[in-house]
Amino acid sequence: MRGVQGRPVRRFSAIAEMKELTGPVHLALGVFDGVHLGHQAVMGQALAACARDGGSCGVLTFDPYPIRVLFPEKAPRRLLASLDHKAEILATMGVDFLLALPFDRERAGEEAEDFIREIVASGVKTIAVGDDWRFGKGRQGDVALLSRLSGELGFRLEALPPVMMDGDRISSTRIRQAIQDGNLEAAERMLGRPYTVEGKVVEGRKLGRTIGFPTANVERGEEQFPPDGVWAVRAREGGQCFDGVANLGLRPTVDGEARTLEVHLFDYEGDLYERILEVEFVKHLRGERKFESLEALKEQIGRDAAEAMYLLRGLDHEDR
Repeated sequence: MRGVQGRPVRRFSAIAEMKELTGPVHLALGVFDGVHLGHQAVMGQALAACARDGGSCGVLTFDPYPIRVLFPEKAPRRLLASLDHKAEILATMGVDFLLALPFDRERAGEEAEDFIREIVASGVKTIAVGDDWRFGKGRQGDVALLSRLSGELGFRLEALPPVMMDGDRISSTRIRQAIQDGNLEAAERMLGRPYTVEGKVVEGRKLGRTIGFPTANVERGEEQFPPDGVWAVRAREGGQCFDGVANLGLRPTVDGEARTLEVHLFDYEGDLYERILEVEFVKHLRGERKFESLEALKEQIGRDAAEAMYLLRGLDHEDR
């Protein structure tokens, strides 16, 4: 049965757990940070094999990001999606399960051929990868090894070239840079969907309530954020979508000491504490600045909210 939006993917953390699945297993292998269009092309091959032959379609990845273990000085400081967020994205694609193998020095030292033999022994009949994917001890595993083993072990190999856009390959690094630069349109094109971040709503100073603009203080994780400032946003929680305005930054007017994401949702009443909020940054309205008083801040937030509401509802009208 295909996964559908709203139905969580199954989560595994060991290769042997795939033996719980019924029928052949079709597996996409890779890191897949952000699940961009290049990743989706690889996963699409596993999904197509599953539609054709039956069984289950899954994604095998690693946690934490392998480069953070092997070469921490070269690792990106921010990711495009946490593991939980990645699982939610995969659910919308129809993937049945996510196998996130714990990655450490022991896993890094495993022989590439042993790794593939263990996977295939758990019922895998299709392996889909990018044609430049390297794995195993010393990164000795590659498509040539997979091709040789496919004949011996009887699995189908699908190896895809990178997906290109504007003359360059789509990559997680390229998308992170676009987001950091505030070019959310470019990021959306490479991801095939709007870029969003997720976080738990935690208790803040509750200053927004005192000036008439209650906010959800979203816990920042490891995901890449766009430039600081005030943004028109859309936020999703529990299957519902709300328009809103958000401040990302240090809140200089109230002497903020840590970078925060505070979201004011229009037409929302209720308590969001401890819930997971997914936030889409739609348009940057202005940079952060320090106001002379809370009253001046309140007046500016009112103008920001009105501008965000006008913009977002205009976009909604265009979509219709």
